Amino acid sequence: MPSVLDQRPAPPAAHRAEAPRRRTRLLALPEARWALAALVLFLLALPVYLLGGPAWLWGTLYAAAYSTGGWEPGWEGLKALKNKTLDVDLLMIVAALGAAAIGQILDGALLIVIFAASGALEAMATARTADSVRGLLDLAPTTATRLLARGIEEHVDTAQLKLGDTILVRPGERIGADGRVREGTSDVDQATITGEPLPVAKQAGDEVFAGTVNGTGALRVEVERDPSDSVIARIVQMVEEASDTKAPTQLFIEKIEQRYSIGMVLATLAVFAIPLTLGDPLQSALLRAMTFMIVASPCAVVLSTMPPLLSAIANAGRRGVLAKSAVVMERLGQIDVVALDKTGTLTEGTPHVTDIRPLPGTGLDARKLLALAAAAEYPSEHPLARAIVDAAREEDIRLSGVEDFSSVPGEGVTATVDGHLVQVGSPSRMLADAAARGPHKMLVADLEDAGRSAVAVLRDGDVVGVLGIADRLRPDAAATVLALTELTGRAPVLLTGDNQRAAQHLADEVGITDVRAGLLPQDKVNAVKAWEAEGRRVLAVGDGVNDAPALAAAHCGVAMGKAGSDLALETADAIVVRDELSTIPSIVQLSRTARRLVIQNLVIAGAFITALVAWDLLGTLPLPLGVAGHEGSTVIVGLNGLRLLREAAWPLVPAPGRYPARRSAGLS
Repeated sequence: MPSVLDQRPAPPAAHRAEAPRRRTRLLALPEARWALAALVLFLLALPVYLLGGPAWLWGTLYAAAYSTGGWEPGWEGLKALKNKTLDVDLLMIVAALGAAAIGQILDGALLIVIFAASGALEAMATARTADSVRGLLDLAPTTATRLLARGIEEHVDTAQLKLGDTILVRPGERIGADGRVREGTSDVDQATITGEPLPVAKQAGDEVFAGTVNGTGALRVEVERDPSDSVIARIVQMVEEASDTKAPTQLFIEKIEQRYSIGMVLATLAVFAIPLTLGDPLQSALLRAMTFMIVASPCAVVLSTMPPLLSAIANAGRRGVLAKSAVVMERLGQIDVVALDKTGTLTEGTPHVTDIRPLPGTGLDARKLLALAAAAEYPSEHPLARAIVDAAREEDIRLSGVEDFSSVPGEGVTATVDGHLVQVGSPSRMLADAAARGPHKMLVADLEDAGRSAVAVLRDGDVVGVLGIADRLRPDAAATVLALTELTGRAPVLLTGDNQRAAQHLADEVGITDVRAGLLPQDKVNAVKAWEAEGRRVLAVGDGVNDAPALAAAHCGVAMGKAGSDLALETADAIVVRDELSTIPSIVQLSRTARRLVIQNLVIAGAFITALVAWDLLGTLPLPLGVAGHEGSTVIVGLNGLRLLREAAWPLVPAPGRYPARRSAGLS
């Protein structure tokens, strides 16, 4: 059980050991610069073109927009063509040039700008993920204090540490290598590795991890793992591997792009060559072929996919959920298994006082017991101490002054309050010499069985009460679990690094039956990969560095935004910005609605294309009418997709129940 209270200030959030931000700026990417240039040129040309300005001016501007926005996807398409692959981007460039060739220069330029912007966003997402993976390495210190013979200290790079070396970790320092404590006692914040919300007491024989933060005690740690094979290094490796091996992200329409693209090119050539062979004039054959290419071009098909998905993204954004791309929005609706983290996901990620249990015959009620404990804890900055003091402040309790404050890592605090010696801390340490039986033992057992961390309060050497502290469940957790169960047909699974008892208690409260506790990051990844191997599509939800590999490996990953680590936020496919857990089933349902609209649009676009192509092949389709029909189908599918922008399109999860903190006695 985590111990209580040291004197060194500790950052308040559950995920406090974060890497400094190393953000690639948007305009540092060539894709973004070319896309911006194309957009600016397009916007400059548009009013000149629409207002009937000089053709040489808008023509030059449009030509520059075509060049800046289209050269890169065109070049990539040519390289793909060299490898005997017909890229849809190349087809779009050809369609844009074809549109310009028959006078539809505005349509072609708009198509170029859209594709350039899409490529820039994809490049930015890739760069940001790489930034966070590199930044994760900063969690592990670059130097360590190695102890030599006769107590001589040597400062070395952590990369030079070898198995069997002993390092000295002073209070407040990050641990430089995975190993085992040989001497010393302290509390270690290892939320970055295990996700545990509270610091963990460490003493001789306990394992510690590189990158975790030492508390107030000094530790001598024997290195048991090469720095290149530390848990934090393996997290980096797992994220990179999962990102590289994740199946290529493709929109629904992209799955048929090769066949469609090849078929369209061959058909266009045939429409041009056959009439020409049969004696048609060159101009007539060329006009028919260009008309065919325009009416058969996949513009409406592409727009069948994008407006519903982009509208769903915009609607979700208004509700505090950021889906990073249209691909993500599509994938969210495909999931059939949900894996939830505990700390910071189903819970708020910070400890709160849940129980106040004064012992009979002490003359203390719940309010007085809380006041006594809070006064003694006031000088401490330990997370449990802050929880006790905050609980007193919430009840407007005035705290007495303290004298002779002291703190013992792994045990608790001692202070003089109103002339009484008050001790607050770990029952297993402070009550080691107390009677084997007694009411306080039963209180501690009851609280620990309920998944709480028990804190004993002693006055003048006698136990006067016990406090229960736990990470508070999010108020919408149970409703979210129920909604996800209905959407996927099975209850979500709890994957957590916390202990089994705390995890099981929380799972019972929210309705989760499959609980997997005490997991390291690689264990979470293995669970996700096992489901994926079974053909399942997993939605992983988490917030910490330790969750990032699972988020990367899953079919779709969602990060909680407020306390989420940089790595989790960049690795995840979507972010719940406001930490409203109930928005997760809502966006899954919205994604499924968007996918239905995509299918509707494809049917509409396919019907228009079939009719116009048949007219062009079997009769004589006037070019203006072909363009009108092509653009009309584009407008129809676009407007149909925009329906998801409406407020009413956002699915509502039933109002969550409230989960007030349970206490043994009410406070007035």
